[in-house]
Amino acid sequence: MTVGPVARNTATGTFFDGTARGVFLLRRCRPSGHYNRPQAVSCTECGSTGFDDVPAGGGVRLVSWVVVPERPRDDRPPGPAAVPAIVEFDEGPWWWSKLVDADPAALTEGQPLRMLFERAEGGEAVPVFTPAAGRAG
Repeated sequence: MTVGPVARNTATGTFFDGTARGVFLLRRCRPSGHYNRPQAVSCTECGSTGFDDVPAGGGVRLVSWVVVPERPRDDRPPGPAAVPAIVEFDEGPWWWSKLVDADPAALTEGQPLRMLFERAEGGEAVPVFTPAAGRAG
């Protein structure tokens, strides 16, 4: 399972400028400091539409995942399974992506993850996640 290629538009330009630098930008509302997903147009807590785009602190945990086996092709054995996942940042927002270099049998809810960035040919850098050192994977 690949993520991409993903193309930018006027609404995603700032986010992809961040991912190109290896930074995941969250939206923090100006009046109250609530953190929101990068695509938020109004704060999920207070409804404010004033945001600052700020780097995520780096702490990410696994919320949920599913293992999607690859189908065999041309009499070859299947490749590694894809692992789409939902992760939660320390700041609160959830993000949907994929896990890479992970042993699906060793994954546990709440385990720490590390963020990486992948860039499909012709697309933007997108965040993907892997188990943090010393854990599954």
